[in-house]
Amino acid sequence: MAPIVTSLGYELWHLEQSGKDNTALLRVYIDAPEGITLEDCERVSRELSAALDVEDPISGAFDLEVSSPGLDRPLVTAEHFRRFAGEQARFTLFAPIEGKRKFAAVIVAVDDNEVEVHVDGDRLQIAYSAIAKARLVPDFSQAGGRA
Repeated sequence: MAPIVTSLGYELWHLEQSGKDNTALLRVYIDAPEGITLEDCERVSRELSAALDVEDPISGAFDLEVSSPGLDRPLVTAEHFRRFAGEQARFTLFAPIEGKRKFAAVIVAVDDNEVEVHVDGDRLQIAYSAIAKARLVPDFSQAGGRA
């Protein structure tokens, strides 16, 4: 999918696949420096739909959803965390670290294996494999934010 998305001039931010009943949902998040419009999502959706119809990588019925990662975008890769170093994110961990499982923290440092955050006066080192979810906390005080 990444080659199709990038050939259209967008960044593939993240993919999510989930399912309920007999229909899977494939959610594709795209991004661009100038932000994402509804027309951008429609354009990528048309191209991906055509490719998925040919390749048929998902058995059974599925729905395709293409959207912007939004202001509270999911942070999944080391590059995502690097890009937003100094910003605040909400974390949900698979298991507590120092008694914390759900918390907001400032991203302090990032390497290929873990992220260092500042929370409640403490610095925590969190392996990516320990993170169930991480999402950016939008800063509405900055004018001109992108979606």
